[in-house]
Amino acid sequence: MIRLALLRHGHTDWNRAGRIQGRSDIPLDDTARSELAAQVLPAPWDSAALWSSPLKRAAETARLVGGRVPHTTSALIEMNWGRWEGQHAKELRAEPDSGFRDIENWGWDYRPPGGETPQKVWDRIAPWLATLTQDTVAVCHIGIMRVILARANGWNFDGSAPFQIKRNRLFVVELDADGRLTPVAEPIRLSKRDAA
Repeated sequence: MIRLALLRHGHTDWNRAGRIQGRSDIPLDDTARSELAAQVLPAPWDSAALWSSPLKRAAETARLVGGRVPHTTSALIEMNWGRWEGQHAKELRAEPDSGFRDIENWGWDYRPPGGETPQKVWDRIAPWLATLTQDTVAVCHIGIMRVILARANGWNFDGSAPFQIKRNRLFVVELDADGRLTPVAEPIRLSKRDAA
């Protein structure tokens, strides 16, 4: 049994402004850098394999809390939100012709205009998961976490999710030899860095 701990990247200016980031390569903001520099991965996760999305906000989060350069893979890049990237969900929701839906109403096959379905995201994550040979931390994005946690929890993007993704917490799933995912009950908080 391999355990995978998922950690969402720190805040960016776009997060704070409510803009959809998707694959746009927006860096962490200074406040996030400062907050993350004061935190570390708790044991035993501090000695697990460390992976991240190659996007700046995830790779820098991994370096700050992991204390080393992560391996990166395109499998962990955020969901492609197509023409909605850079826009505000609130404005899209108010525009009847936008086609916007909250992700809780997507199912596995809804696609933002020019974007990617949750199923397509899973199709690129699953081969990477199959390569894992040891406990692993993956610093990534909320869309990636939703897809993995949806598989683990049996959620089909059809109403409220049975999990709430918060920052600075590891969301752990177990991966068995057949590729089945099982959620571990409670997220684990990052630890405070010892003052040296």
